[in-house]
Amino acid sequence: MVRSRFAPSLIMATPDTSGADARAAAEWAARNSYGKLIAQLTARCGSLSLAEDALADAFAIALANWPRQGVPDAPEAWLMKAANRKIIDAVRRIQTASRHAEAELSFTQEASLVDGGDVPGGDRRLELMFLCAHPAIPESAHTALMLQAMLGFTAEEIAAATLETPSTVSQRLTRAKRKLSDNGLPFALPPPHILNERTAAVQRAIYAAYTGGWEDVPGGEHPVTGLAREAEWLARCLVRLAPENAEAKGLLALILYCESRRAARRDTEGRYIPLTEQQTALWGEPRITEATALLTEAGKMQAPGRFQLEAAIQAVHTARRQTGRTDWAMICKLYERLQTFTPSIGARIGHAAALLQRGQTDEAVHLLDELPQNRISQYAPYWAVRGHAMKMTGNTEEAGESLRHAASLSRDTATREWLLAQAAEI
Repeated sequence: MVRSRFAPSLIMATPDTSGADARAAAEWAARNSYGKLIAQLTARCGSLSLAEDALADAFAIALANWPRQGVPDAPEAWLMKAANRKIIDAVRRIQTASRHAEAELSFTQEASLVDGGDVPGGDRRLELMFLCAHPAIPESAHTALMLQAMLGFTAEEIAAATLETPSTVSQRLTRAKRKLSDNGLPFALPPPHILNERTAAVQRAIYAAYTGGWEDVPGGEHPVTGLAREAEWLARCLVRLAPENAEAKGLLALILYCESRRAARRDTEGRYIPLTEQQTALWGEPRITEATALLTEAGKMQAPGRFQLEAAIQAVHTARRQTGRTDWAMICKLYERLQTFTPSIGARIGHAAALLQRGQTDEAVHLLDELPQNRISQYAPYWAVRGHAMKMTGNTEEAGESLRHAASLSRDTATREWLLAQAAEI
């Protein structure tokens, strides 16, 4: 079943076996084309909310019609045309309800909307992301708005990724979309002198999308969402768009280092393999080489930032291929520097994990104890690291409880089983 972020209507539908091909085609279009379709629709009609509603309706129509009529040769183009018609219907209702009301479309040439059903070759996802990062939108809403607009993330999924409550995220999204609609913001890439001001928000959203695809592993239990691949593609686009931006290169390097290890994260039986135990021979050389070159280029620009430092941490892990050991002292130094740029929960937990590897248990526990409980209560990585820390202090009871709690919070069966095995050993 396709995940909810792509099209809520798909989850509600329950077609019979004869509609299996139609459903598979709709799922494929949802996974591979959602952001592209939303970007094209928003560019045409000038309203993100209207584009989202129209595309959701188009998916519902597809599931109703394709089992009977057959899957079209070009599912994306079919969905675009169906969504265009829904937009026109919505505008007509607005105009009928109030003849003096402004139509929500930025233009009302109905013929050009209907005739423009094909999905153009040009991809406008980056333009949509920069629109979502407009200064008229509160900075706190930038990442959430991009994740929902580009990838169909629900408020609940965004809240899980940002360690916030779904109600907070939902309210933030509603206000942001209202501002987009009320201000008539231009759907276009900003000029060069403004581009860099918005690039950081776009980078954060791309990385959040990448982490959303982290569980796309060979033989994994979850359907491959394509999020990791899409995030890598967007990061490449951003580097081409802003070649002088060191952090854009750092972000792409970070993604490439992480992607190089995807094949090593499970054994032949599908069991989870932690980074420190992975076979380095399975790490992908081409991505590592490209990542190293990008990180070197970024370093020469002398504009350090969060993503360059995170990529540097991954580069140190990668060096284990040649040395056979991990320089945990260097990783700790990089985490300390990283926290001057982003004192995030994830960075502090990563630092604690590195301290444990160096045998600095007291320092690691102190770092973990300082984290706000309301932010980490449902965050599996925190409890996994805490379990390891408690094991090293000899507090076996709390170690087992922490590891079991981490397992209960994990969506991935292989990771959950590994955590439970760690708890059982204690």
